Amino acid sequence: MRVAILIICIILATVSYGQTSLKEINLNSGKHKVGFKHYTAIDSTRIYRIHNEFNNQFVNRPIPISIWYPATIENNNSKQLAVLDYLEILKEEEEWKNLPNEFLLDWFSDLGDTPQNRAHLSEKVNAFSNAKFLEGKFPVVVYAPSYQSSSIENFALFEYLASNGFVVISSPSRGTDTRWLEGATTKDMETQSRDVEFLLKEIYKYESIDFDKIALMGFSFGGLSNAITVMKNKNVSSIVSLDGAERYNYTVLEKSPYFNLDKFTIPYIHFAQKEIPEEVLTSDKIPAELNYKFQLYDSLQYSNVYSYKFHDLTHSYFGSIGILFATRDKRQDKSDIKIMASYKLLSEHTLQFLNATLENDNSAKEFIENSPYQNGFSETLISKKMKQKDTKEFDYKDFNDIALNQGYQDLIPLYKKVIAKHPKLELQEGMLNTLGLRLSFNRKTIKQGVNVFLLALHIYPKSANLYDSLAESYLYNKDFKNAISNFKKSLELNPENQNAIDRLKQLKE
Repeated sequence: MRVAILIICIILATVSYGQTSLKEINLNSGKHKVGFKHYTAIDSTRIYRIHNEFNNQFVNRPIPISIWYPATIENNNSKQLAVLDYLEILKEEEEWKNLPNEFLLDWFSDLGDTPQNRAHLSEKVNAFSNAKFLEGKFPVVVYAPSYQSSSIENFALFEYLASNGFVVISSPSRGTDTRWLEGATTKDMETQSRDVEFLLKEIYKYESIDFDKIALMGFSFGGLSNAITVMKNKNVSSIVSLDGAERYNYTVLEKSPYFNLDKFTIPYIHFAQKEIPEEVLTSDKIPAELNYKFQLYDSLQYSNVYSYKFHDLTHSYFGSIGILFATRDKRQDKSDIKIMASYKLLSEHTLQFLNATLENDNSAKEFIENSPYQNGFSETLISKKMKQKDTKEFDYKDFNDIALNQGYQDLIPLYKKVIAKHPKLELQEGMLNTLGLRLSFNRKTIKQGVNVFLLALHIYPKSANLYDSLAESYLYNKDFKNAISNFKKSLELNPENQNAIDRLKQLKE
């Protein structure tokens, strides 16, 4: 079953609008002012068609980008934004940029023209336009929205994180060829993953971002796309999933050619919706296993995994737009007061996790390891399970990472130390030979290549091939004395080594 259908079943079939406001959510801002900017970048490697223009014209893929950041407000050009300013971005991303504002609430299905929703438009938000980046280096959160949703769908959470010292960057969830996705397919997931990777490159344009502290965060379908993204990228430090669809549609994840659980090794937190009532499961034909099955959680071995369930939140209310504008389902939704209180707790838990995994904050690390009860919350409000990562078997790649970090110096002492701790480690002769030659044939790393060969010969002292390769390394460095010595050692072990015979003849001449 497609994720889109499942999610629609869960959040629709509603009859009344909520009574909420940003003030009542009561997210306590951090110490920083919040800047906001929105612009469109172009991915020239992909093509795209503007669906509403109804023609066959293709353009390079546009990537609308929204970014929130710690800021300083220095001049009169900075303007405190309102909810309407965010929704005007929604118009652009939905490719109705010139839609008159009086039609805005009626036009988009996530909104709705009611007195309550009209009142939200004038609410002031915490972000300012034309604000200057605060000096310093800040961790960054790259956000993937829910199915076909906007870059601004979770703006209250983004502002909260920015006020606490994080940069948040987001782009809309768009289909491969047009605005529309196919229906939560693997192709859709891969497309959104590529958009996330585009943002992972875009952040390098900002001097105020600490590129060693990168997290991914996604809501619903965005969580699914982020799960495959971390299997392809090593520069991400942690991942936050806001009721991500990787829990509900694991088969889409498995179908990706990039699917590899062994590469999912970073801390991962999943915040899940409340249990779906039996009435809703039956009437909307939703599989009962959605309440209890979580295959990704069960399958992950090499990352610390945290799974929370918020018992007062249904799926739609993991986003700011949903809190403010979505209709309520009387069969399962809690009161607006409980929904807003839980969204606040969700935001605070997200901040704690990011502080723990990106900022290495000790109090935050203690918070995420504690049970909800230890942190002062009733388990009728939040429940949690977690598991620690298994120790991954130490292999030649791990050894080479350490060797690289120390410039391929002192490799024999390093090997003795590592093998004492990891006795099953095997450094294959062929791997060492290839690595040694690769380093030796680079003028800048010749000495490092020699060191690799010396380690290899420590492990395989009777290898004629290794002596031959070491001799080639010396020869390339014009160290003829050592080249001759090692070609002779190779011949002693293998008198039929024609390369050594030929090389010694050349050197004698």
